Amino acid sequence: MNNAANTPAKKRLTTSAMIASIASEGQATKSAPFGHALAELANQRQDIVGLSADLSKYTDLHIFAKAHPERFYQMGMAEQLLMSAAAGMAREGFVPFATTYAVFASRRAYDFICMAIAEENLNVKIVCGLPGLTTGYGPSHQATDDLAIFRAMPNLMIVDPCDALEIEQAVPAIAAHQGPVYMRLLRGNVPLVLDEYGYTFEIGKAKTLRTGNDVLIISTGLMTMRALEAAKLLQADGVDVAVLHVPTIKPLDEQTILAEARKPGRLVVTAENHSIIGGLGEAVATVLLRNGVTPTFRQIALPDAFLDAGALPTLHDRYGISTNAVSARIKAWL
Repeated sequence: MNNAANTPAKKRLTTSAMIASIASEGQATKSAPFGHALAELANQRQDIVGLSADLSKYTDLHIFAKAHPERFYQMGMAEQLLMSAAAGMAREGFVPFATTYAVFASRRAYDFICMAIAEENLNVKIVCGLPGLTTGYGPSHQATDDLAIFRAMPNLMIVDPCDALEIEQAVPAIAAHQGPVYMRLLRGNVPLVLDEYGYTFEIGKAKTLRTGNDVLIISTGLMTMRALEAAKLLQADGVDVAVLHVPTIKPLDEQTILAEARKPGRLVVTAENHSIIGGLGEAVATVLLRNGVTPTFRQIALPDAFLDAGALPTLHDRYGISTNAVSARIKAWL
């Protein structure tokens, strides 16, 4: 007789723990900002269409699909077909938003994006969920290398928004941009952070959110949120931290980065939700070295490894991108 049902079982990770919101406890959030922003934009522009590879619910495109069913295309589990169809629609004058997970776009559909979209400089917007370490489902779903993969692709703009406000502002901005765009997507209940800083998204522009004399954190995506939180913790310890948010990875705002990095006496730290290889940190380091700017420089990023599966808060602590981990590492460097 099987008595397993009557014996204590090892606690298993729940789905919600593995795909939990990245919001801190009590932090304001907005639901599905990408889906709502795209649906609203489509009310004004008849050329906007949405495509999904069987993941519309998980990229928030279902909001658009419900509002504009006649302009929504379900391509099935075939990312190469998704990108090829988007390319064909762009050739016919539409502005397709193609959504999937970042791992599937960067690894599985790379050649189709390169040859069908980027080489032809077509007006396709590729918007991808689960960037970096935003899911606990392990390497098959964690796009820790997407920036490195796409930075080398000619013609392709790369955007990594921080929060719900920036996503809402980025959608019409990338739609207005002529040419292909890859945008990392925070989905579901997305934190609202940048409204406190009077922030406005501009393609290709980095912006100083906080000034400080001891440390300059140059960050992108959700790590700007972590940088701002860590700056407040460090302030309590007498460490004055500036935060420069870089939402556009390519083209990089070299002028602003150099201007901030040239200010003397500060530790310069890059922070990104991406492998330490090939992302924002190495891009910034290259810019500094090419221009003869040599501050004390450190990187906060994910390791060059296949990451574990598990609960997101645990993984963020383990791999050094939680608020407490960021604060502790900067204190140690100082």
